[in-house]
Amino acid sequence: MIKVMLADDEHLVRSGLRTILSSAGDIEVVAECDDGLHVAETARRHRPHVVLLDIRMGSVDGIFALRGLMALPERPAVSMLTTFDVDEYVQEALRVGANGFLLKDTDPAQLVKAVRDLARGGAVLDPMVAARLVTAVADGARAAEPARRLLSSLSGRELEVVGLVGQGLSNAEIGQALHLSEATVKGYVSAVLGKIGAANRVQAALVAYRGGLIA
Repeated sequence: MIKVMLADDEHLVRSGLRTILSSAGDIEVVAECDDGLHVAETARRHRPHVVLLDIRMGSVDGIFALRGLMALPERPAVSMLTTFDVDEYVQEALRVGANGFLLKDTDPAQLVKAVRDLARGGAVLDPMVAARLVTAVADGARAAEPARRLLSSLSGRELEVVGLVGQGLSNAEIGQALHLSEATVKGYVSAVLGKIGAANRVQAALVAYRGGLIA
């Protein structure tokens, strides 16, 4: 069973997410939090596998809460919940170590899939968020060229792997797609992260988007 924690200061948002996720037989919402100050402590008590975290929360922003989650001994996978507008909060969450970015109005089926992918070690990056983020970080042309240079350092197989990472696939799913063992995929992912200077899978996904590897 995948244990999920919801952290959002809007009751209606939490209620909608809970209803969607509870309909999946393999997902259980084990905790909710409406204040960023208490997110890390709530996660420490309930030990969720996945946290869906509002990027803007009342008394403190979601970045404060994300830093607390990243410091836990048992670190959950964290996807930030955002609206269509991409701003400096998204860029900072990427630097801190978020595993994904989802729009609050994500299609229910896609939301369930995203939680499953996160629980399996995948990264999730909503295409609309990715496109806006690429533009927000820098002018498209200026952002694309460095990304293309980074991708040019990869082998053909590594390009296939980072492309699938960018689609949110876990190591096991990538292995199935490329007919490789999960251990081999893990080795490729580690090599790719090192070559392109990405701290985690979602940063690698962003490089893939910027470089045109993913439409």
